[in-house]
Amino acid sequence: MLKVRSDYKSLNGIEKAAVILLALGEERGSRLMERLEDDEIREVSYAMAGLGTVSGKIVERLIRDFTERFAGTGELAGTFDTTERFLSKFMNGDRVQEIMADLRGPAGRTMWEKMSNVNEQVLATYLRNEHPQTIAVVLTKIRPEHAAKVLGLLPANLVQMVVARIIKMEAVPRDVLEDVEKTLRSEFMANYVRTLGHDSHAIMAEILNRTDRGVFDMIMEPLERRLPESATRIKQLMFTFEDLARLDPQAIQMLIRSCEGDQLAYALKGLDEGMQNRFLSNMSERAANLVRDEIEMLGAVRARDVEEARLGILKTAKQLADAGEIIITNNDSTTQLVY
Repeated sequence: MLKVRSDYKSLNGIEKAAVILLALGEERGSRLMERLEDDEIREVSYAMAGLGTVSGKIVERLIRDFTERFAGTGELAGTFDTTERFLSKFMNGDRVQEIMADLRGPAGRTMWEKMSNVNEQVLATYLRNEHPQTIAVVLTKIRPEHAAKVLGLLPANLVQMVVARIIKMEAVPRDVLEDVEKTLRSEFMANYVRTLGHDSHAIMAEILNRTDRGVFDMIMEPLERRLPESATRIKQLMFTFEDLARLDPQAIQMLIRSCEGDQLAYALKGLDEGMQNRFLSNMSERAANLVRDEIEMLGAVRARDVEEARLGILKTAKQLADAGEIIITNNDSTTQLVY
């Protein structure tokens, strides 16, 4: 004899939704269910399949609770703030912030819609460190046109491995897909959104990135004595001209194309040959030789002029980074009189 579920408290939220949809009947219930997202449909379907027999008393109570809740409700205001306060009533702070970061992330309701709205350069930079199978799963879940752009930004040898796995891929098991979504949400999306949020240390680093060396020393020296942890954090968030040499070739080429007049020649003045070649090797031979000649013709220049040129290029690099077109690593550097 089939066991009848008669304990109201034994039903979780998804199971209650499944009961109400079944009670509405196939026609009305299906019309409501088709408005759900794919992952929500999947969860409700699993709940339906595992419900078994539910007693009439539970069905009646669920429908009564459902109708009473809406019958006595006036106007509602659904905002990020009200949602955050609502979640705080039954979740710990870290979990609330994780969910809110996801909600405030790139446009899109589902995880994969959000991923499809992340800049392709940012997504490609993250994925190139992942296993080819994981990359293949992600690319098959985001919009095809976005996947094509991301694929084109991956290293050639990695592209071949990813394509081979996509071709051979069958239906991805639910638990594997959930693991991938969980990893992307916790390791990528949360960090991606956090970089767009409010961080006082990041704001200070932004300001110091745009100051000359004198102002930087005037601020940082006392800060290192009074608040050493904050000073360290700010330095980690800053980036300098030398850090730009660690950009990938495509990013360096993009940056070089954005330089104005003799800005690059001034910026490269005084750097060691290896650092100069990191930039010049990403130019045509003719263009690189012209820049070398220009550097020689400059002669001795004021350190202030070199610093202004480097700050100008750093500003451009930051704009590209803010747009998600390049990723910049951090370091610290000093500049004196350059000959």
